Amino acid sequence: MKSMKKLLIATALGLASCASFAAQHQENTVRIAAPFEIKGADPALSGDILLRMDVVETLVEVNQRGESIPALAKSWQVSENGLRWQLQLRDNVHFHDGSPLDAAAVVKSLNTARSKAGLLDKTPITEISGEGQVVTITLREPFTPLLSVLAESRSQILALSSWDAQGNITRIIGSGPFMLTAFQPPQSLAVKRFEGYWGEKPHITTASYLSSGRAETRALLAESGDADYVFNLDAASRQRLARKPALQLPAIPVPRTLMLKLNLGDPLLAEQPVREAISMAIDRNALAMAVLRYPGAASQLFPPNMGEWHNAALPPLSYQPDSAVTLLQKAGWQPGSDGVLTRNGQRFSLTLLTFPDRPELPLMAMVIQQQLRKIGIEVKINSTNASEIPAQHHSGKLQLALFSRNFALTPDPTGTLLQDYAEKGGDWGAMNWHPTGFSGALHTLTQSTDASARAKARTLITSALQQDLPGIPIAWYQQSAAINSQLQNVALDPFERHFGLRQLRWEP
Repeated sequence: MKSMKKLLIATALGLASCASFAAQHQENTVRIAAPFEIKGADPALSGDILLRMDVVETLVEVNQRGESIPALAKSWQVSENGLRWQLQLRDNVHFHDGSPLDAAAVVKSLNTARSKAGLLDKTPITEISGEGQVVTITLREPFTPLLSVLAESRSQILALSSWDAQGNITRIIGSGPFMLTAFQPPQSLAVKRFEGYWGEKPHITTASYLSSGRAETRALLAESGDADYVFNLDAASRQRLARKPALQLPAIPVPRTLMLKLNLGDPLLAEQPVREAISMAIDRNALAMAVLRYPGAASQLFPPNMGEWHNAALPPLSYQPDSAVTLLQKAGWQPGSDGVLTRNGQRFSLTLLTFPDRPELPLMAMVIQQQLRKIGIEVKINSTNASEIPAQHHSGKLQLALFSRNFALTPDPTGTLLQDYAEKGGDWGAMNWHPTGFSGALHTLTQSTDASARAKARTLITSALQQDLPGIPIAWYQQSAAINSQLQNVALDPFERHFGLRQLRWEP
């Protein structure tokens, strides 16, 4: 009864959001709804939303092939020893307050990002300095993915007027093709076209964003016409909305993998054969078709669209429930009176954390729960806030977590790997896993430009992840949206950096 009341309350709140969102509609405004909460003005918290809405920009952008291309920096050069990067800023670029882009704004923005948890703080930078239109980044050691890190959303560049006298970011003054007209964390913001933009100006004049965590609410916004661009749909909603001629439903594969994170420091999960048994007990093909409704079963961590990171030589992860039972028996686990495995008086019972922001996750958790129960492992599901996963990672209480990991946070996935699989692990990566040679391979990728050495490092990394299973890949991800058919030039971004606002135009 309590859960039903919670559902009704959440639905009512979602409907209220829909009504409020619809009431804000202005002619030709592109209204976007997505599950991402606006956590505040700080780029470390909401930089991805501001970048997606084209309010802010980074020094470096990414093309469709994942290559670094000029953005606010029109060019760059690196010293022969790899320790000194110089970036030449574009001329005649202005922030939304009219102030010019210069080295002072870039240095302030990047040093602020360096002072907080993220990618820049893991980069071996000794100093960021600059004068006029030239920014110099000095390193302790070579770091080949630097351009990728500078393209990450937390490396966005803000005007100096964004900070107050105490050094806090109180306003978001970017340089993008859209400027903020309303900012109401955690739920909504609105933008209008910035007429002083340095690049090609967008066709649309205004847009708004609504954070809507419930998939049902987002689908309702699309179905009713109260949103023009609804991001991240569940499979059932996609099928229903596909019958609506007023909507177009693009979908593309993205460098994102649905996976189980395991705590290798937990006695139940410390042994590799046990983790392998868990992997073998999961019927990925059935799960992907039943929940995602497309053939996205993951045979390894990195999907085929990740090019050289997809290791075709790896033995694929597969469904082998009988072999899973055998491995658990060899590890000393025997069925108890209720069918749950026991060893030395301990039940094989795990708690799995997940969250509903991505609607497929709770459903997948339930299927995995059923599949593991068949081999004698009891799983209790806790569908909670996404923030609980990193919180329990740091407290050491986490056992299992189900989520999707984006390996295109930077164009080069090395940036994500540095966050997730450094020696101390990461919020969304390894937990109590320290394989021989792994850190050295990551170091090679951050320093070496030798193609052969880099290939060997990638092979070591992908092989170790496949063998030890600190995370168990479940499915490769597709991103989908429901978009008003009157909007033209719709193209989903495979790197999930932008909603594509600057290309959109209304049908004449």
